[in-house]
Amino acid sequence: MIIERSLHPRYLSNTYLVGTQGAEAFFVDAGGPVTPLLAAAERHDLTPTHVLVTHHHADHVLELGALRERWPSLRVLAHRDEAQRLDDDVEVLEPGAPLELAGLQVMPLHTPGHTSGMLAYLVEGNVFVGDTLFKDSVGGTRASGHTTYEDLRHSIMEVLLALPPETVIRPGHTDPTMVADELEGNAFVRVWRGLDAEGDAPCTAFGRPATLVLLGSDYDGGHKAWVRWPDGRDDIVPGSQVRRET
Repeated sequence: MIIERSLHPRYLSNTYLVGTQGAEAFFVDAGGPVTPLLAAAERHDLTPTHVLVTHHHADHVLELGALRERWPSLRVLAHRDEAQRLDDDVEVLEPGAPLELAGLQVMPLHTPGHTSGMLAYLVEGNVFVGDTLFKDSVGGTRASGHTTYEDLRHSIMEVLLALPPETVIRPGHTDPTMVADELEGNAFVRVWRGLDAEGDAPCTAFGRPATLVLLGSDYDGGHKAWVRWPDGRDDIVPGSQVRRET
């Protein structure tokens, strides 16, 4: 199996090209520049047939037009909740039903939280996870189309990190990691596993009173924060929106 990746220099979002040498291929998302992947497709003699979209956010689909311009017959697939936020040419993909693409079995996994229709794609020991899970971090629950903290935690702990420990995690932003590494080293996961304690520092988030349960790292070099509101609800929010009380 061939996996090539391009990274957007500003958004740090990825486009993945997946295929079999001298045969068909597919893309996962369309967030990174197309030019390097055009060269990769030619180098490996690949014929792309599909784009599998993890979710609708602009930094993951901004190169769809460029991909379709090069390969006009590309079929674009996404969960129903994401497809309705994109254009009419996006086909609905039902999670849980395996696909056969490029001679590879692809299993779409529903992982809501960051968005309601977020899909991860499991392909031969690799899982393309969109913005649900990152190396040393997790997705947020405040973006357009989000659901809940509980959904996000379930998607990470009961779906993605329930995969075999050697599974390679390929996020929607920046670098790959592995299930085993995130189980042991991801600060959010460690608290969820009961290995580390929750914090209880008072803070404000988006200007509202909250409790800072955890301030962790994020894929862009900044921070992601787990906060608890006075009513007991939890959220994962950008660290830039959190201020500790003095």
